[in-house]
Amino acid sequence: MTIRILTDSGCDLPQNIVKENNIEVLPLSVHLGEVDYLDGKDIKPEQMYSGMREGKVYKTSQVPPSKFKEAFIRYAEKKETCIYIGFSSGLSGTFQAATIAKEEVLELYPNFDGYTIDTGCASIGFGLIVYKASKMAIEGKSKDEILSKIDFYIKHMEHIFTVETLEYLFRGGRVSRTSALIGGLLDIKPILNVKDGRLVPIEKVRGRKKSLRRIVDIVGERGVDLNNQIVGISHGDCLDEAEKIREMIEGKYACKEFLINTVGSVIGAHSGPGTIAVFFLNANEKE
Repeated sequence: MTIRILTDSGCDLPQNIVKENNIEVLPLSVHLGEVDYLDGKDIKPEQMYSGMREGKVYKTSQVPPSKFKEAFIRYAEKKETCIYIGFSSGLSGTFQAATIAKEEVLELYPNFDGYTIDTGCASIGFGLIVYKASKMAIEGKSKDEILSKIDFYIKHMEHIFTVETLEYLFRGGRVSRTSALIGGLLDIKPILNVKDGRLVPIEKVRGRKKSLRRIVDIVGERGVDLNNQIVGISHGDCLDEAEKIREMIEGKYACKEFLINTVGSVIGAHSGPGTIAVFFLNANEKE
């Protein structure tokens, strides 16, 4: 039976990977005033970051259940297995929308072989999971093998990131106004993780350069078998710094393969320009 991988635009995967690996991506939405955009289709991250630097405020919303229902019905009618790998339910309602849609489709197509998986991950952190699953599907791996690998990645994926300013996290309700003000005055750069699907502060560092160096150190402290895995790096329209941190990680840990891309519009609307995030596994990948 054919296995299809479905995901949403919170995965921040480059378009060449999406096309080459036959991944279907449903876009979340970005809103500027009364204007609505589909993430990655009607608005590009660079366009949004430019607007944010000018003071524009963007809001976001989940993929509606109707879009998932349309996709699931297509796969059900073709009798194809569909594995939806989704954005953390702790950060978006998109996974819940997918679950609602799947239940509705099962009423129409009781034999539909569909799965909805909450990765608890964000950006390339779950993009790497989607990428691995899609490659396995193309290689002809079984459904059980793919689901097992997805579960392993979910349990062991690290997200370590920092932001240029706390202002955008404050707007999204992630930090208090007091923390944002004090952070700006003292040049405090938080280092955060995604744990159990939610943002968790690890520590605070003064200064941008120190925060990037500290991220590199944490990669070494938490990462396992780094030179035999893909290390993901996403950035909020600051490619030079993403390349710099890649060079630091490569030089220090002999990593050979990286996946670098811009933080997409949906996540970037909350983290802001200047975000740097690194994603890697904290356990040996089982073959």
